[in-house]
Amino acid sequence: MPSNISAGSGSGSGSGESGGVRSVQRAFDILSLLTENRRTLTIREVVDETGLAKTTALRLLQTLEHMGLLWATPKGYAAGPALWRWAHLARSAWELPPETVQLMRELSARHRETVNLYVLRDTHRICIAQQESPQPLRHVVRVGDELPLWAGASSKILLRDAPERLLARVARSSPYGEAHLATLREWIDQAARDGFTVSHGEREPGLSAVAVPVMGGSGAIVAALTLSGPTVRFTEDRVEEFTADLREAAKRMSERGFDHPLT
Repeated sequence: MPSNISAGSGSGSGSGESGGVRSVQRAFDILSLLTENRRTLTIREVVDETGLAKTTALRLLQTLEHMGLLWATPKGYAAGPALWRWAHLARSAWELPPETVQLMRELSARHRETVNLYVLRDTHRICIAQQESPQPLRHVVRVGDELPLWAGASSKILLRDAPERLLARVARSSPYGEAHLATLREWIDQAARDGFTVSHGEREPGLSAVAVPVMGGSGAIVAALTLSGPTVRFTEDRVEEFTADLREAAKRMSERGFDHPLT
């Protein structure tokens, strides 16, 4: 994350450690506004979407530009050249081995559903790889997207070895509050017994998924491999078929030395 960034004076700015952390978060919020569909940002867009005062937004933009994380263009601020270094580091750390990519590609081609690979990060799961379904109606999560852990087939897999304090935080972050903790425990116990998990409309109505664990060299779960798509296509027979194929693929990933970081 960008560091040593000061928001300066103005509405909501802080001092000391708390102010520095707030400035870093604000800078990250600005960078996060850049997407594949929006390659540049204007000052007005930053102010409108972050709620920052114009003076604070401008100082952050200028600091990010000075650090090379943003680049000023006639159309607005674009991603800066300094991000290339971080992108290279991230790619070398998280890029999947060719064999794993091929396994995911084959799964998607056989079942015509989206294949995702998720890892745990705090109270979220991060998609680190995806093979999209070829069908017009499909489930798509971009690589790098963070999804909540309080629901979903992959969450039940990734939380199996989670400490109680993390489960409590995940429950509190859910729409159901702390009462959701008991449900999380039931899901995790069921996942441990079955070796796979299924979800139907838990996070989004009409969306289903099947997930299995991918094991690291130490025997711990390092990722969740999933097939996901419209609930109408996830019948009982199809779920059974998906589960068998996912298990075989995950076994092959684990046997080749799948670990975390992936390389």
